[in-house]
Amino acid sequence: MSKFGISQPVRRIEDTRLLTGRGCYIDDMNLGAQLYGYVLRSPLAHARLRSIDVEAARDAPGVLDVIT
Repeated sequence: MSKFGISQPVRRIEDTRLLTGRGCYIDDMNLGAQLYGYVLRSPLAHARLRSIDVEAARDAPGVLDVIT
């Protein structure tokens, strides 16, 4: 039988670290000049958006850019 076969368990070395709260995720890192992104999706499926007013978002403190 090969090293990893069908229905054969595979020992994963990262499980213990992640399940005990010792994992390091991207969200845990803080870098200098770090930015955050947010994606807002339309709640209406197949809707045709004719225009989007983003001026209030652009004028909000700490906002670098609004991309539509």
